[in-house]
Amino acid sequence: MKAFLSPPYMNGDDERKLVAQAFDSNYIAPCGPMVDALEREAAARFGFDGALATVSGTMALDLLSRALDIKPGDAVIASDLTFIASVAPFVDRGATPIFVDADPATWCMDVSLAARALESHPRVRALIATDLYGQSCDIDALADLCLARGVYLIVDAAESVGATYRGRPAGKGAWAAVHSLNGNKIITSGGGGLLLTDDPDLLALCRKLAGQAREPVPWYEHNRLGTHGRLGNVPAAIGLAQLRHLDEALRDKQRVWDDWLARLPEWATPMPTADYGVPNRWLTVVTLTGRDPLQAVAALAGGGFESRPLWKPMHLQPVFRDAPAFLSGVDDALFAHGLCLPSGRGLTPELMDEAIALLEALPC
Repeated sequence: MKAFLSPPYMNGDDERKLVAQAFDSNYIAPCGPMVDALEREAAARFGFDGALATVSGTMALDLLSRALDIKPGDAVIASDLTFIASVAPFVDRGATPIFVDADPATWCMDVSLAARALESHPRVRALIATDLYGQSCDIDALADLCLARGVYLIVDAAESVGATYRGRPAGKGAWAAVHSLNGNKIITSGGGGLLLTDDPDLLALCRKLAGQAREPVPWYEHNRLGTHGRLGNVPAAIGLAQLRHLDEALRDKQRVWDDWLARLPEWATPMPTADYGVPNRWLTVVTLTGRDPLQAVAALAGGGFESRPLWKPMHLQPVFRDAPAFLSGVDDALFAHGLCLPSGRGLTPELMDEAIALLEALPC
């Protein structure tokens, strides 16, 4: 493979050095000084009062569903154009998902449709808005809607590490935000996530729940069910080194975006940039006019380039066939015409030229 979609990128020996320190300390099991440092530095970098390092972004969302004590009969509003992990933990606990289509100007949750969705169910507990492909959702507008209705705003910022919204870090202004440190993200711990919040009670509860909800007594005692959710010290060492190089990663991703835009044919339109923030350019995503995205994926794969269609909207997923949804047709159109291009930090202009030649040869 000449170019993967979004491969990990290591920063010289920095990750090795911190991993070696973790081994030398013998903190191999969950928790330890690298976890503490990652949480402390992540909270500071992303402007939140506290952070919890978890085994995945999905686990961070699971902890939030537990903290809310989601039950059958509850409902959650969620972005329709997203990865299924945004909503799966809440549905697993019995919530009814209500999906909301995207705003064509941002590809993130449509605020006007969200307002209608919030009025559609008597027991909406949370609104989970996804930052899509590194672009922040309209947090302030969604926060106003949630505040007026006593609903908790959660931002699935898994894809937007390092992005900003009105000068604030992605997710800031929500009750809680979640970042992913998966291997395909801008920074990685190999696999992991971050739960970020300004609510000290929420942070303490999620920390407890991530440790099997053990009570503070000498023996193992549990008044409620928790889970095993804390990130280990060794992967935290990788994540910490990556976090310290985030600015370099953002610069590289912007360069890749700019280089793609300089080469795109007129029938490939890039994802729009919202006027309220700065995306992290996690992936370069386009919509195609007169070309089939699946043919593009196959052609690129034949030339050694990994690509993929856009997220398949949740309302089209068989598992959610009966879920209510507030739709405008935007997500259907994006899925039908969208393409995610290889966007690794090491992607060269020469490789982009090869990929463009493959795209130009597509039948129209």
